[in-house]
Amino acid sequence: MNTDNSLISKPIPGLLAQLAVPASIGMFFNTMFNVVDTYFSGLISTEAIAALSLSFPVFFVILAVGFGVSTGATALIANALGAADEEKARLYAMQSISFSILLSILLTLTGLLAAPTLFRILGASGSYLAIALAYINIIFYGMTLFSLNFVLNAILTAQGDTKSFRNVLIIGFFLNLIFDPWFIYGGLGLPALGLAGVAWATVVIQLFSVLFMTLRAIRSPLICQECWQLFRPRWTTFKEIAQQGFPASLNTMSIALGIFIITWFLSQYGQTAVAAYGIATRVDQIALLPIMGLTTATLTLIGQNNGARRYDRCREVYATALRYGILITTVSGVIVFSLPAKIMAIFTTDAVVVEIGAYYLRISAFIYWAYIILFVAVAALQGLKRPNYAIWIGLYRQVIAPAAVFYTLATVLGMGLHGIWWGIFLVTWSATLFTLWYVHFTMRRLFGSVSAPPITARP
Repeated sequence: MNTDNSLISKPIPGLLAQLAVPASIGMFFNTMFNVVDTYFSGLISTEAIAALSLSFPVFFVILAVGFGVSTGATALIANALGAADEEKARLYAMQSISFSILLSILLTLTGLLAAPTLFRILGASGSYLAIALAYINIIFYGMTLFSLNFVLNAILTAQGDTKSFRNVLIIGFFLNLIFDPWFIYGGLGLPALGLAGVAWATVVIQLFSVLFMTLRAIRSPLICQECWQLFRPRWTTFKEIAQQGFPASLNTMSIALGIFIITWFLSQYGQTAVAAYGIATRVDQIALLPIMGLTTATLTLIGQNNGARRYDRCREVYATALRYGILITTVSGVIVFSLPAKIMAIFTTDAVVVEIGAYYLRISAFIYWAYIILFVAVAALQGLKRPNYAIWIGLYRQVIAPAAVFYTLATVLGMGLHGIWWGIFLVTWSATLFTLWYVHFTMRRLFGSVSAPPITARP
């Protein structure tokens, strides 16, 4: 374990690479997992890929819960380890597991009841609705698995281990290449399941991932045989996890709400617009993969160094992560801006979908810098145990501003689809510029001009 405090003593650039590169590679394969789902769904029909895109906001809620608990657990465990309080770190680790299980069961039941109404609001009916529900209901059945994977990764990440999750994501990607066509088209005694087969493939792979990550977590110092009594729910610790994690969940859920809002506006222009956006967002995910690795590294390093009161290093982590992210996303932006139609054509042969998606990607390429700044900044605040800002900036960026801006540009000014794309640009950059100021203000208020000396590790 890194409680020898290498994370609060070694040079920052090397530590960022040590944590961010495995995380980025893992997220690359996780995103390619989603790309494989999109590719095979497109082979079924345009209606199937539109149903997959329609399901994405609901699926995002599942990810939001897991990500929020994971973020909260990582911040709490990392701060405890930085403060050399292994007993508290172990308590947070065990309680985060029981907390995620109970919460995911509750949300599974809620999701199964709410999904039909949500899809109808977004304009789905008939076979379109049936296909979307067939997919998302199966995903809901596997929600506990998703949550466990997130929290087990949090336990390992807080200790500086980003390689285990990378490995399981790589294996999951290759399994998905086999399972998707098998479950969709049937064979070897399995009936053809269509789009529902994509969901079943995902759930089966999540089960494998939980088994793998459990074995890795058990081998870490934070999980031990005598620790299992700490698994019993402790409501005071649940409250700490919730206070730290729910802002991240709500921020991520606001992304789902934002996708709902975008999808609602896009639905006025037909299934081709919805399908184009669904494909284009997958492209954005690939282009923005460095964000995922850097945010993971930023959260862990600032968490541990904040716990150790190494405030000078907290500032350095933040500044270095921003420099790396801007450099890498410049390359991604150039590629996407130069080849949007060819990239879209990989996923669909529908010329209208390609044209709509290509226009969006040319605009989106200029938003990549804003995304990296925004996400690294929010991760830094979470590492400092200041998570609540994420809620407010998320609500602004995903709900309040888009509803007003999209309506103004698309309807009042008559820009149509182009107004929605440019609205995303304006809203994201305005949120980013404010966040840059807010993080600077927060660090100056918390740290002052002189960092406190590091604490002495307990024997």
